[in-house]
Amino acid sequence: MITAGIDIGSITTKSALVRNGELIGSRVIPTGYSTKNAGLRVFEELLSECSIGKEDVSLVVSTGYGRNSVDFADRTVTEITCHAKGAYYQDNTVRAVIDIGGQDSKAIVLNQEGRVLEFAMNDKCAAGTGRFLEVMARALEVDLDSFGEMSLKAEKTAQVSSLCTVFAESEVISLIAKGECRKNIIRGIHESIAARVGGMIHRIGISAPIMMTGGVSQNIGVVRALERRLDVPVIVSRLAQINGALGAALIAASMA
Repeated sequence: MITAGIDIGSITTKSALVRNGELIGSRVIPTGYSTKNAGLRVFEELLSECSIGKEDVSLVVSTGYGRNSVDFADRTVTEITCHAKGAYYQDNTVRAVIDIGGQDSKAIVLNQEGRVLEFAMNDKCAAGTGRFLEVMARALEVDLDSFGEMSLKAEKTAQVSSLCTVFAESEVISLIAKGECRKNIIRGIHESIAARVGGMIHRIGISAPIMMTGGVSQNIGVVRALERRLDVPVIVSRLAQINGALGAALIAASMA
C-alpha cells in the first residue's frame, strides 16, 4: 500500500510517499504564489520520479498552512500532529520536537507512544524563524548558508536583544556601524533565536530527548545556541525539511 503526504508551507512545499511503512521518495519545491498549484505540482513530480501512478496511491493527507488548498487530498491534518508523527518515526525515543520553519516555530511534547501531549506555536511574528535569518543575512551581506559555521568561530556574543525582526535588524545595523565583528553579531542573532524559542519551550515543559526539524535545523549555529539555552543535546532530524510531509504520509497509512 502506498500513501502520500503533502506539506504546504509559506516558503516551500514538500511531498513524501510511503509504501508499507517505509519512505520511498520525497520532493521539495518553492511554494510560490499559488498554494493550490504547488500542492498539485509537488505531488505529480514526485509520482513521476518514483514511476508511480495516481491510481496506485491509496490515500493522500495534506498538512501545513496551505493544507486546505489541496483539493485532491482525502484528509487534512494539523502540522503539529504530522511533525510529531514524522519525528517519532525517525526516532521513537524522542519526547519533544522543535520545528523552526520559514515563518513560524513550534515546540511539541510527545508521550511514549508518540502522541502529542502539549504544544506551543509562534505564527504571529517572523522573529526566530527562517525569514528572520534571511533578513539578518541581508543586513550583514553574508550568505545565509555560511551563518552556522561563522557563528561557531565567534570570539564573543554580540548583544541582539530585540525579539522583533524590524528592531533586531536596526540593532544589527548599529553593531555594524560600531565595527563589531560579523561572526560575533551572527552568534548574537542565533542566541536571540534560542531565547525566543527557549521561552516557548519552557512554557510547556519540554524534556529530552529533543529532535529539531525544519529548515533552520540545518544551521549548526542555531542548534548549538539552543543546546546552550536548554542545557541538553538536540538531535537534528536527517529528514528535517520533509518531516511534516512524512508524518502526513504515515498518518495516511494508518487511515487507509
